[in-house]
Amino acid sequence: MPAADIVETGDSYEIAIELPGMDEKSVEVKLADGTLTIRGEKQAEKEEKSADFCLRERNFGSFERSFALPDGVDAAAIEARFARGVLVVRLPKKPEARKPERRIEVKAA
Repeated sequence: MPAADIVETGDSYEIAIELPGMDEKSVEVKLADGTLTIRGEKQAEKEEKSADFCLRERNFGSFERSFALPDGVDAAAIEARFARGVLVVRLPKKPEARKPERRIEVKAA
């Protein structure tokens, strides 16, 4: 199960998942019923050499992660990009869901 970083900015949420050894063709991102699902599969490299392994730590197989969309996400504007083994899914907020920033004056006591 790949780990995910989720960050909220003023105008969006971003989910970043490290997927080393994979490419964009082996990853699927779907949205259904307010749930974002990311799934993929890392294929084992086929090698005909006979080798005796003492330890194998590289993982192969499939994974699936699901995330409930927060209120105020513009589902029609969700985008995903994959670069250098990291999938980043950007979930833009609707304009009405963006929190306005306001400066508060600090007065001397």
